[in-house]
Amino acid sequence: MTNRVSPAPAAPGGIGFFEKWLSVWVGLGIVAGIILGNLVPGLFAALAAFEYASVNFAVAVLIWAMVYPMMVSVDFSAIRRIGERPKGIVLTVIVNWLIKPFTMALLAVVFFNFVFAPFVDPADAQQYIAGLIILGAAPCTAMVFVWSQLTRGDPAYTLVQVSINDVIMVFAFAPIVALLLGLTEISVPWETLLLSVGLYVIVPLVAGAITRISLLNSGDHGRLDRFNAQIKPVSVAALLATVVLLFGFQGQTIIDNPLVIILIAIPLLIQSYGIFAITFWAAWKWKIPFNVAAPCALIGTSNFFELAVAVAIALFGLNSGAALATVVGVLVEVPVMLSLVAFANRNRHRFG
Repeated sequence: MTNRVSPAPAAPGGIGFFEKWLSVWVGLGIVAGIILGNLVPGLFAALAAFEYASVNFAVAVLIWAMVYPMMVSVDFSAIRRIGERPKGIVLTVIVNWLIKPFTMALLAVVFFNFVFAPFVDPADAQQYIAGLIILGAAPCTAMVFVWSQLTRGDPAYTLVQVSINDVIMVFAFAPIVALLLGLTEISVPWETLLLSVGLYVIVPLVAGAITRISLLNSGDHGRLDRFNAQIKPVSVAALLATVVLLFGFQGQTIIDNPLVIILIAIPLLIQSYGIFAITFWAAWKWKIPFNVAAPCALIGTSNFFELAVAVAIALFGLNSGAALATVVGVLVEVPVMLSLVAFANRNRHRFG
């Protein structure tokens, strides 16, 4: 008879030890990235050069490791029933494409053209506005699977929501960015967009499906659960490594501009909590089940920061204010999203 090892105690709401203290690990990762970026800039320069179509392969591998464990959990047999619950899809599309990009642009213009005008050079202000617009027009693709898992969301429904966002992104991202930047034409790197979607969604999705089918066909019904428990820490480790890399790339810039970091973070914080409040309230009023409503609100709140960083760098340069604004988005997003995950879990009972 095989001895079974008891799993580590989980925090309330099904969040384990590493997830419960994820904000602490992320904070340490941010500090480590900034320090290493200043101590060994040559190393990060070499990693930054390891890219194609402005997609950094080091970051891509880490994002893949972050998403793959979530994809293994997806029950594809449930996807055919998604049409029976269209409300979550409708709300996701409305928030991500008809509300979020425009509220982010409005907040960016109000703060950097008016509220913060005495503290920021006008040319730099336009760069920060551009970065925030790019960030607001890039809905989350990879990280949302982490947030969905932490709220025990429906993984199959989350997959469909993300997939629809990706399809819309291919057609709507460039026109929305161009409109909001006030340009008649904008050169969006389509290779970057398509390669990012392929690397961050399609590849781990196929790998996860193959793994799941293989485990289910093994005849041991508990094997899939044990495998998921074993690889779950990989997602957290990949997230932390990604944070270290992204902040390492901008380490010197962040040290040189501490006030600017705070100024950029303010409209991002207002946008994040505001969009979540609108979406979570609408889902509750529309009587959407919690395992769909929570991921729906979190999808609307979070951003595809990997794509936003890549596009900002491609359009404005590695050391531009636009690129800095997208990196600050990472700084703001993780602790904000963790606070919203905790809020959602505390209010699970309100959805019945």
